[in-house]
Amino acid sequence: MSSHPNLLDANNSVLLLVDIQTRLSAAMAAAESQQMSHHCERLLQAAALLDVPVIVTEQYPQGLGPTQANLLERLPAAAQVFAKTGFSCCAAEGFDGTLAALGRKQIVLAGQETHVCVLQTALELQHRGYQIHVLTDAVCSRHAEHKAFALQRMQQQGVTLSCHESVLFEWLRDAKHERFKAISGLLR
Repeated sequence: MSSHPNLLDANNSVLLLVDIQTRLSAAMAAAESQQMSHHCERLLQAAALLDVPVIVTEQYPQGLGPTQANLLERLPAAAQVFAKTGFSCCAAEGFDGTLAALGRKQIVLAGQETHVCVLQTALELQHRGYQIHVLTDAVCSRHAEHKAFALQRMQQQGVTLSCHESVLFEWLRDAKHERFKAISGLLR
């Protein structure tokens, strides 16, 4: 049976967490930041269960600090973390080569800020031939309207907007999957 090409496949996906750093998160609306963080925890747990590679970026970590501790604790051992000063993740030294070496074409994108680093990363990766899925419930900006305009702009450019639960069930594809109980349990 042939699948729609825009459905995510765990064997062709990479989870990319963009700049989810404590100091940066503190500037976001608390509820939205907490939601983003919680959903990213679930994504990391599912990625570990399904062997989906994880890449993390940190914007100017000397000033904004490291990735949030709750997410660092859940990073798979093979996860790669890139420091950057450019807004697009593609500007981080070694990022493009690391991503290309994984040989996967679907990028599941979460992080902050939606209208800056997430937007620029999504468009640059799309331009490089990757299929981009931005998770609307796992990204945030300091201002709600900035997030809304960025999501609209990305969608106009052909980026897929989705949510973290859709990703989990697309990665599984079937309730008979051996990891179904573990991953569906993350949603309780």
